[in-house]
Amino acid sequence: DTDRSRGLGDVYKRQVYENIVAQMLKANGHELYYYTWPSETSNHLYEIDFLLSNGTKVDPIEVKSSGYKTHKSLDLFCKKFSSRVNKSYLIYTKDLRREESIMYLPVYMTQFL
Repeated sequence: DTDRSRGLGDVYKRQVYENIVAQMLKANGHELYYYTWPSETSNHLYEIDFLLSNGTKVDPIEVKSSGYKTHKSLDLFCKKFSSRVNKSYLIYTKDLRREESIMYLPVYMTQFL
């Protein structure tokens, strides 16, 4: 996502949600890591908001304040590092559910990671 493609209010809302998730993860003793990599076909940067270390595996986390139906960064990361991914999470504003290999968590459930 680029700031140009969204309204400024959406950018701030996303930053607030990411900060909430960061605070909850840190409060549970997690070290905070993230990962970015460039697109091979454009100037776009893909980003995983948080990576939780789980021994030799990682749990990628994507935070969405809206538009949760598309999660290209999470999908590409899981494909690129499939042998290293344990569980993948999308933290968002809706209800708990699982779809294929992604666990969708409401923001308030971040504390259980």
